[in-house]
Amino acid sequence: MLLKNRTNELKNLVDNADNVLLSKEECYCYAEDALNFTDNSKIPDAVVFVTSIEDVRRVVKYANNHNIPVITRGAGTNMVGACVCTEGGIILNFSKMNKILEIDAESMTARVEAGVVLGDLKTEAEKFGLFFPPDPSNFRVSTVGGAVAQSSGGALSFKYGTIKDYVLSLKVVTANGDLVTFGAETTKDSVGYHFAQLMVGSEGTLGIVVEATLRLIPKPQAKNVIVAYFNDVKSAVHAVNKITSEGISPSAIEFMDKNAIITVEEYAHCKFKTVYECLIMVEIDGDTHTVDSQIERALPILEKSGAAKVYVPPSKDDYERVWKARRTSYAAASRLAPDVISDDIIVPRKNLAKMIERCNEISKKYNLRMCIAGHIGDGNLHPQVVLNSSDEVEFQNYMNAKSEMYSSAIMLNGTISAEHGVGLEKRAYLDKVADKKSIEYMKAVKRVFDPNNILNPDKIFKLDKE
Repeated sequence: MLLKNRTNELKNLVDNADNVLLSKEECYCYAEDALNFTDNSKIPDAVVFVTSIEDVRRVVKYANNHNIPVITRGAGTNMVGACVCTEGGIILNFSKMNKILEIDAESMTARVEAGVVLGDLKTEAEKFGLFFPPDPSNFRVSTVGGAVAQSSGGALSFKYGTIKDYVLSLKVVTANGDLVTFGAETTKDSVGYHFAQLMVGSEGTLGIVVEATLRLIPKPQAKNVIVAYFNDVKSAVHAVNKITSEGISPSAIEFMDKNAIITVEEYAHCKFKTVYECLIMVEIDGDTHTVDSQIERALPILEKSGAAKVYVPPSKDDYERVWKARRTSYAAASRLAPDVISDDIIVPRKNLAKMIERCNEISKKYNLRMCIAGHIGDGNLHPQVVLNSSDEVEFQNYMNAKSEMYSSAIMLNGTISAEHGVGLEKRAYLDKVADKKSIEYMKAVKRVFDPNNILNPDKIFKLDKE
């Protein structure tokens, strides 16, 4: 145990000693994240619920002085083993640093602590007529710090971009316990290196985000969604291309294959039609006139592109029902087997039909049940594989299937992660998609920011000991 004979020292570092968990039973609850079967994960030696920046600084400085790993954690909803311990250490839990410190309606910014839940920020921003677009499917529980660490996206990324497009400045605790501000509270900043953007997607390996100033935008006046069913995937992809080429500007274009439609309908009873091979959801937002006119223009385009059936929700409740179905695809799949893995691959949209075809071929080859959902507008797929990970044969089939899916995505000019990150789960595949020299530069940057390699060690890549 890395903290052996140091437990009292650790409790004395924080404002409230009751916020330090040390028993094996308590710490066991934080040994996994949503991936839930990371081979390399270990039970942390301690879990500290930090309540202030000074809590974070004192713990990190102490850990650095004693070469103890520090792993930051919000809701633990990431899918790649990014917030688990590989060799024990201290989990910094940010669930109690969850204050929305300021909404500046005039500047259209929000200043928040790292543990703020994305859904809470959205709700608070809307009180000021403002909008925070990043919307991973778990936005009702996932946190700002986690979204920054994993470079989260979501359905609305098609029009509005991902979390990186809304980060203005970050307060970061470095490996030696310093507090540094990266960026500025302005929409433009051309002074030196953009270290705030470097933190986005760094998975807590370079510094610990404790506070963020985020850009907000005016809230759209209205929105609605078209559900279009197709008898084949190629027609669905063609329809997306036609929609975008005709000057229509959807905020989101989502996809579900037949397996996903059936699974969701059995789970949520959202009145989806289960006889078709796939569906797409085309959301339009803006002012009321724009939404109505663009939907009116989009309907015949979808029909001419091969849509077998189209549906426009007539009420807000019906609209919410449609989105509930899409957002519960992971939960629905989880009912089919003890485990479900929601993967994350992306290819250029022109290659999307081929990628979906390959996923289906691979799942059949390895006798795996797969439900495919995703953000078809930007080519981002989430193949959801259901399995029993304790079954050695089935788990090995999954590992082989995953490897082939990644190889297929790379062959189709795509990559192995669009919004989930790398963590431990995809670390072994990093050299398949990143240039060897670029990985060397990543490691060099890591050594500059974290010479003792205490910040979330072994994530993204394993740092060789010098």
